[in-house]
Amino acid sequence: MIVSDSGGGGTFEQAPVGAHVARCISLVDIGTHHGEYEGVANVRHQVIVRWELPNENITSGDYAGEPFTVSEFYTLSLGEKANLRKVLTSWRGKEFTEDELKGFDLKSILNKPCMVQVGRNKKDRAKVQAVMSLPKGMTVPDQVNPGVYFSLSEFDQGVFESLSDGIRGLVEKSDEWAARNGTPSNNQPDHEAAYDDSSVPF
Repeated sequence: MIVSDSGGGGTFEQAPVGAHVARCISLVDIGTHHGEYEGVANVRHQVIVRWELPNENITSGDYAGEPFTVSEFYTLSLGEKANLRKVLTSWRGKEFTEDELKGFDLKSILNKPCMVQVGRNKKDRAKVQAVMSLPKGMTVPDQVNPGVYFSLSEFDQGVFESLSDGIRGLVEKSDEWAARNGTPSNNQPDHEAAYDDSSVPF
């Protein structure tokens, strides 16, 4: 998955607000989606990045005792104003070189530790506000959840089938899915789920 400078239902316990040790455990390419913001149409190729918080465990329900996870949508771009570029620069603790901006393999962030700042969005759901490099000498507990990597350009049917129904639904509404299957695009401008950080469908 190469990035460049071009171009739920139910009530769940939310990850606690604050700065947490984390590890990237999932990177899912959901393809290109058509949206609209304040009356202006936009087209975005997006990915979902998911982190595990190994020092913060869920306290109730079916997943009690397991670490919290937090996720965020990002447009697949390293443009100067792109949020993904800002996140990766902070995470790496250094600016991108000109060569890296021509093609950075996003898969390299999988299993990498960091710090994440968790806040709340307007719907009072956990939101990743910032990602930072891990302080020198700090260790991260072993990973609990299995790592997941899915790329539409490196399509793996087994990985695709392992994704949740919600995420598969997003992938199936992408331009890439339509092209892959030789079908008309089902990607309508009013599809907003891919741009709403409160609706990551895990």
